[in-house]
Amino acid sequence: MTLRLALREEPRQRVDMSALIPRELAGRKLAEVAALMLPCGNRLARLDALFELSGEPIASPVSGEIAIENGSPRLDRIGAGMTTGSISVSGDAGAYAGFGMKGGAIVISGSAGVYAACAMEGGEIRIGGNAGDFLGAALPGERVGMRGGLVSVTGNAGGRAGDRMRRGVLLIAGDTGPYAGSRMVAGTIVVLGHAGDFTGLAMRRGTILLSHAPQRMLATFNDCGGHNLQFLWLLYDQARRFGSEFAVLNKIGERVRRFAGDRGVGGQGEILIAESKS
Repeated sequence: MTLRLALREEPRQRVDMSALIPRELAGRKLAEVAALMLPCGNRLARLDALFELSGEPIASPVSGEIAIENGSPRLDRIGAGMTTGSISVSGDAGAYAGFGMKGGAIVISGSAGVYAACAMEGGEIRIGGNAGDFLGAALPGERVGMRGGLVSVTGNAGGRAGDRMRRGVLLIAGDTGPYAGSRMVAGTIVVLGHAGDFTGLAMRRGTILLSHAPQRMLATFNDCGGHNLQFLWLLYDQARRFGSEFAVLNKIGERVRRFAGDRGVGGQGEILIAESKS
């Protein structure tokens, strides 16, 4: 059973979508859902004034499905706090998609705004386009960012992807902006495109796997030479189910050059850079 919400027109103000998750809508009739008030800028708007509702009401929070059609970059906090069920977005999503998410699945066919997967603890997010700055990062002033789950991005990610990341996996098929993995505590980031400058700044632990060497790398990472790391095949198997874009991981194989750091902060993390096969 799928509850469908088709955006009537581009909203003039940003809309907080955090109330629209399967757990909160389970057991409500369509009329009740339609009457929900959503923050829209500095006012409240009825859901049915913004969206045309169709489909079936959500009976179970576990199997509940919400489909958002005609997505917009002004639809913020889609799936925030989500624990079960699934949300699909046809088009773009705004800021904080999947914020504090603990379970379930979010699939966005377009791009997502800043702070997607911020403070995420579990579940899966798939972004078909690009992701903005601070993907899987921490809120300003917070000490911990993404704490679990898996995020895949078919396009590019902005700056500071994985900032203060503590657990989980970020799979980025395109490029990243500067400072990916900054202040990273643990977890895994994979970048198949080109990584921006100073990847891994102040990282403590964790793994960043790059298919290309960054143009500018911090001098506080020690070159540990080439290694054959067979555990990477486990990561590749996990990644391939998120799309053909990640099938190129097979070409990277297990042979990588390892850099340890960031030694400027006493870090014991690692940046692994794919070495060409002979």
